[in-house]
Amino acid sequence: MMKKLTPIIEWGTLLLTTGLVCFFLLAILWDLISKGSSSLSWAFISTSPSDGMTKGGILPAIIGTVLLTLITALIAAPFGICCAIYLNEYAEDSWLTRIIRASIRNLAGVPSIIYGLFGLALFVQGLQMGTSLLAAGLTLGLLSLPYIIITTEEALRRVPNSMRQAALAVGATQFESIRDVVLPSAIPGMLTGLVLTLSRAAGETAPILFTGVAFYINKPAGYLNQEFMALPYHLYMLSTQHQAIEQVRPLAYGTALVLIIVVFFLNLSAFYIRYQHSKHE
Repeated sequence: MMKKLTPIIEWGTLLLTTGLVCFFLLAILWDLISKGSSSLSWAFISTSPSDGMTKGGILPAIIGTVLLTLITALIAAPFGICCAIYLNEYAEDSWLTRIIRASIRNLAGVPSIIYGLFGLALFVQGLQMGTSLLAAGLTLGLLSLPYIIITTEEALRRVPNSMRQAALAVGATQFESIRDVVLPSAIPGMLTGLVLTLSRAAGETAPILFTGVAFYINKPAGYLNQEFMALPYHLYMLSTQHQAIEQVRPLAYGTALVLIIVVFFLNLSAFYIRYQHSKHE
């Protein structure tokens, strides 16, 4: 009797926990949409803040977030992918590579505020970049690097060794085998991990807090050595530090809704990449 009830209990537990997670997720989304949709308009996303950020839009924050994410991708993606290829395809399984892998996984668990302090010491003060878009992008690039290495290496591991051996058997070099056989098969997983990592980086506040983000700028950042506005920090300031919090509450909810939409579409693109790859397999 108990053996028959066990699968039912397991399925019931899974359905209950899944339902609870979905309920809280929908509750949060409903709260954001109901309180933030009134602020959404073309003027809100196409104009700069005005009147002490009690009116106007969030265009500088949107552009700053996009530029910051692009710099993060340009810094983290090449180094992360190359490092993962070396570790998975070239490096021998030795105590040194095991230490390197363990270190990378530990770095992925370091709180983001630590990366912000490190970026302040290295880029802002050490390299004398000052608080700027470039310093913040480099800091977020360092934060994203371990995640990209881990996800890329996992994607490379999923490629069967038989494909590598078949390429080597017909006379291809190891480099040609990686370039023509391994990477095309692993690209969907690599891109999925990259996009999900960038969507996380786009919502970070702590790493950019010390390295370049500004409370208020009346125009979008145009140079790498300038301070900039970003959606997550703008939301933080409107919600906790503004002198008229209740007055700007609708703007804060509208900013949160825009940030959620940006992150949602980044995540959706990752699922689309995975879906397109599964159709061609």
